[in-house]
Amino acid sequence: MPANLPPGLPIVPDGDAPGGERISSPLPGTGASVGAGQFNTGPFEMSPEDFEAAVSDALLLIPDKAARAMDNVAIFIEDDYTPQPGDAPGTVLLGLYEGVPLTERDSWWDAGSLPDRITIFRQPILDICESRQEVIDEVAITVIHEIAHHFGIGDDRLHELGWG
Repeated sequence: MPANLPPGLPIVPDGDAPGGERISSPLPGTGASVGAGQFNTGPFEMSPEDFEAAVSDALLLIPDKAARAMDNVAIFIEDDYTPQPGDAPGTVLLGLYEGVPLTERDSWWDAGSLPDRITIFRQPILDICESRQEVIDEVAITVIHEIAHHFGIGDDRLHELGWG
């Protein structure tokens, strides 16, 4: 765990798998998302513990340079997103970034600031996946998308880059 994060946070990307091996998966466009014309057999069943392990595996897919550049970020897992006031009813999110992007931080920011938070929502991801590998790929895509927000990249640009 990087020294700049407080202890006890559930999952923190460290960039390397045990033994120094990186997990390899073709991202983006892995087929992890069920798109138009694809048949989804329904929610993939996975225990919360297995999902957490899949999230840990997915974090190993984050490019090492990006994982090292993250500053004061914690990753959490929740079962589902609860729409907030102002959200459309039935809003479904796979992930959510909450924090101050690096591009907006000033000298005041570092003084006692809590970590930025990336939340991965378990059930919406399981709803669109058919295998453990699809879960890993979808979580990796979601985490990279949310990390991009940490770096100040907006949704429009992410869609242009294929990470929408």
